[in-house]
Amino acid sequence: MAKRKVLITRRWPESVEARLSASYDTTLNEDDRPMSADALGRAFFEYDAICPTVSDQLPAGIFPSETPRAKILGNYGVGFSHIDTEAARAAGIVVTNTPDVLSECTADLAITLMLMAARRASEGEREVRAGKWTGWRPTHMVGTKVSGAVFGVLGFGRIGRTAAKRAHHGFGMKVIYYDAFPVKPELAAETQAEARDSIEAVLREADVVSLHMPGGKENYHLIDAARLAMMKPTAILVNTARGEVVDAAALADALNRGTIAGAGLDVYEGEPVIPEPLYATNAVLLPHLGSATQATREAMGMMVADNLDAFFAGKEPPNRVA
Repeated sequence: MAKRKVLITRRWPESVEARLSASYDTTLNEDDRPMSADALGRAFFEYDAICPTVSDQLPAGIFPSETPRAKILGNYGVGFSHIDTEAARAAGIVVTNTPDVLSECTADLAITLMLMAARRASEGEREVRAGKWTGWRPTHMVGTKVSGAVFGVLGFGRIGRTAAKRAHHGFGMKVIYYDAFPVKPELAAETQAEARDSIEAVLREADVVSLHMPGGKENYHLIDAARLAMMKPTAILVNTARGEVVDAAALADALNRGTIAGAGLDVYEGEPVIPEPLYATNAVLLPHLGSATQATREAMGMMVADNLDAFFAGKEPPNRVA
């Protein structure tokens, strides 16, 4: 029996590519460049499975009106707002993701961004590298103390709760949160986290606001100029969720005006393009590194392979989202 044809849209860890190549007739993206919309559109008729990443945009218009050969999108990542799942469902295509395995590393990066922004680490490193540091002085690059401060979480899912654990147990921070869905009391008890009844309540009280909600239409520009104005002038915004959750122009304006003290960003709307105004602010800007450890990236790929194996064996994929 001929092997199923599988398209991997970007380079993945070698161990994952080797596993998929052993089980399937796998096409790898050797030059690791984003595929064009036309190429992705053709792939629906050339492959049995397509394995996209967040760098692949799959809006409604890319899905074929005719019956496609591809029957599953094995998404490499927990977030899938880059895929129009309703259009996939209408085309008879299953969509899976990779939850859980990247929670710890993404939470680690959220804490990294918090510390970098609070202690102005990015600014300081740039000053040293530019040869502009003139030596220690009491008023030089004074930052913000996070120990004992209030850590506000918007989106108290797996990653948000994991970040809260690090903030609470590592820095003695008080945790408050808002989630659109009920949170089991035992999950909040791990960090003595206190629920708030609105996003606005968290924004007004928190010293650090960490974003952990999904992207997509429902959360587009959730953090806009009006909500940034609700935050403390000493507060820090951290985003490791999805770029479209934050209005980047409004954030740049808020940082330049001193509406808030700083920001730590790992994701951007329209990435890899970063809005020019953000470069001129005291925001920490990282290139989407949330899950970027060898162990996590391998685990994500192996989970995609598990989803494909189950699907082609006629079983329900363990991580189906559509």
